[in-house]
Amino acid sequence: MRLLESQPEKKGRSVGGTLFSIILHVSIIFLAVFATARAGVRKAEKPKEEKVSFVEVKKEEPPPPKKVEQKPEPPKPKKAAPTPPKVDVPKVANPAPPQGFKVVAPPINIPTKLPTIDLSKAITNEADFSGKGVAGGSATGVKGGTGKEGDTGKEAGEKQGPYFEFQVEKPVEKIGGDAPDYPSSLRDAGVEGQVLAQFVVGENGRYQGGTLKILNSSNPAFSAAVKDALPRMKFSAAQIGGKKVAQLVQMPFMFNIKK
Repeated sequence: MRLLESQPEKKGRSVGGTLFSIILHVSIIFLAVFATARAGVRKAEKPKEEKVSFVEVKKEEPPPPKKVEQKPEPPKPKKAAPTPPKVDVPKVANPAPPQGFKVVAPPINIPTKLPTIDLSKAITNEADFSGKGVAGGSATGVKGGTGKEGDTGKEAGEKQGPYFEFQVEKPVEKIGGDAPDYPSSLRDAGVEGQVLAQFVVGENGRYQGGTLKILNSSNPAFSAAVKDALPRMKFSAAQIGGKKVAQLVQMPFMFNIKK
């Protein structure tokens, strides 16, 4: 083997190289320290303005309570109605029917003055005009009268008295006879007047004697002339249902002088 002898190391460096190395390392350290300090400091940021709006939030209403369905109660059984006790009702005998009834007959003489009336007394008995029983009787048991069993008041009235003009279907009418004579003494004196007479015309169309009543007269001589002429006058009799009946008549007689 061959041993090679190494060259001996050079001792020492140059001064320029050492100085350059020191300056380089110092610069690197300074830059590192400056960069580290620069990174740790931050610029103060300006505060940003933000607009905040407050909104009222409605509270949610609680849900309605759930309806609980009630089951219908079963119908209760009806109680049977109690049987009412039997009550013995006493039998009442039917009242006896009235024996008869009265018929209102028109008066022949009509009063010109109102009669005195006693209000404490009953003028008529309602039972007397029931229309039951025999015409012409009364409810107290009087059967008299001119009617027959089952007669009505119409037939009984025809036999008892004359009718008024408003009760007949066809009233009395004058059809003939002489008018009353004008009293000569009153004619010569130029006196005029009138007479209101009341009398009955029968079924034969004639004046019934004794029924004359002078209701109003301007002179007695005129009244006498009417009384003298009535028996000579002729009338058509009043009728009801085609049947002739007597009627009470009120007739005026005028006495006037012809000029």
